[in-house]
Amino acid sequence: VQLQASGGGLVQAGGSLRLSCAASGFTFSSYAMGWFRQAPGKEREVVATISRWSGGSTVYADSVKGRFTISRDNAKNTVYLQMNSLKPEDTAVYYCAARLVGTNDYRNWGQGTQVTVSS
Repeated sequence: VQLQASGGGLVQAGGSLRLSCAASGFTFSSYAMGWFRQAPGKEREVVATISRWSGGSTVYADSVKGRFTISRDNAKNTVYLQMNSLKPEDTAVYYCAARLVGTNDYRNWGQGTQVTVSS
């Protein structure tokens, strides 16, 4: 199982970024996918999750509702996180992760991509 996150960078407050996570080595549509983030000195937190199907059900952290959108393209084995109206408090390393349907844990993780939002 491999997950390769990309798309991070430096952006001003109010700006946008789109993260991508390319998956390989497993049956993508058998896994729910999630984006998580970890800021310096803080615990990792869930940002958004999406069920196994393209256009599947989604769940968002309260802090990003209305600003971030998670989506997936099962034909491309890729999950996305569109981040709009970014705030300095969104600064973190963002990770994508995979959870096999029928299990409770995200056991497969990508390497992370840094998002820095300047004020």
